[in-house]
Amino acid sequence: MDDSVGNGTSKKVVLLITTTASFIFPFTLSAVNIALPRIGKELSLDAVMLGWIATAYLLSSATFIVPFGRIADIYGRKKIFSSGIVTFTLSSLFCGMASSGTMLISCRAFQGIGGAMFGGAAVALLTTVFSANERGKVLGINVAVTYTGLSVGPVLGGILTQHLGWRSIFFLSALLGLVVIGIVLWKLKGEWTGAKGERFDFAGSAIYIFGLVALVYGFTLLPAMSGVWLIVGGIIGLSAFIRWEMRTRSPVLDMSLFRNSKAFTFSNLAALINYSATWAVSLLISLYLQYLKGFNPQGAGLILIAMPAMQAIFSPLAGRLSDRIEPRLIASTGMVLTTIGLTIFIFLNEQTPLQLVIGNLMLMGLGFALFSSPNTNAVMGSAPKTAYGVASATLATMRQVGMVFSMGVAMLMFALYIGRVQITPEYYPLFQASTKTSFIIFAVLCFGGIFASLARGKVR
Repeated sequence: MDDSVGNGTSKKVVLLITTTASFIFPFTLSAVNIALPRIGKELSLDAVMLGWIATAYLLSSATFIVPFGRIADIYGRKKIFSSGIVTFTLSSLFCGMASSGTMLISCRAFQGIGGAMFGGAAVALLTTVFSANERGKVLGINVAVTYTGLSVGPVLGGILTQHLGWRSIFFLSALLGLVVIGIVLWKLKGEWTGAKGERFDFAGSAIYIFGLVALVYGFTLLPAMSGVWLIVGGIIGLSAFIRWEMRTRSPVLDMSLFRNSKAFTFSNLAALINYSATWAVSLLISLYLQYLKGFNPQGAGLILIAMPAMQAIFSPLAGRLSDRIEPRLIASTGMVLTTIGLTIFIFLNEQTPLQLVIGNLMLMGLGFALFSSPNTNAVMGSAPKTAYGVASATLATMRQVGMVFSMGVAMLMFALYIGRVQITPEYYPLFQASTKTSFIIFAVLCFGGIFASLARGKVR
């Protein structure tokens, strides 16, 4: 294969830069979560503020990734990617120097915006540079690196927090960002656009941002009535956004992508369902291992590696398979395995053997690997070249909204079963009941996702 993409840039350089960036985002996400108790103690934060340290990052990236995907298509994917890495690196540095919870949450929101800029552009760059018959392979590598970041995060985050303090996680993220900036300046020449000269839809972007923020923020406030009203407002806002996008000449999210391609629509829906059903699993199993099984955070973190490690190992293989076999068949098989894993976790209790827990985490990791890269391949393969940035950003939004929704379901179950108290031994039966209900909801969701995955039809 010809390694050059013109402009004196090689495909390997594009792959190196985008995969390094794809490692940083999930690494920071999972590493900071393990440090939350230490952060709360040092900055005197309550549980709600601690939750927002995690949520601000996810919410800002989910909110801005579609507008920045469109901006990348119009003004240049390299330009937005580079700007995103710089924003992320600077905000990581300020996170490490935060003196209050409010400052840390604000800096985390800017971190998420930086992640939205480079996250959407990264997959668009890969899809632009690599040909259709190579795409599954490189997207598989990209997904594997993402899961490597997720699996390394809790372990390395725990070690850094233990020995150097929680601020060292942010300083490491900033250092990794500087490495990517250096390679971009040194090796990445030229520019790639798909919709040069088209107008950017500011009104549509504003409606979209309001709708998504209201919806997600409302979900974090449940079961309070203020949460319900915000969710209603968010749904109205997103409905207005869809109507606006159908009528405007230069939409931020081209609705024809959904109207003209069943594969694009159902692949994105499958991604939303999959992440909604699986993202909170690590949190629930981490708490189960520490509360009911008596593990310390480091021990629980080592057991939890089983799931993302399987994802990292098998994602490249699943990606390559999806270049040869219809992606919906591989992705749907992955959804079936994930549904089985979630169903097994419904029956989790204090007597459940540890080997079964680890084995089931491995099964779910394999299921997720079989789903994720073929599904990404299906999304990008069903989008025209002019819309790679928006297609990539739409998929990333589905992923992150799914993550927030998954965490919302788990938090809602805690609020309904346990209430706003610390989980002490007398609350363990209620904790177990809330976990069981969460896994029932997730298993039903994932079972429905199998049909969304099969309904996409043939991609090629």
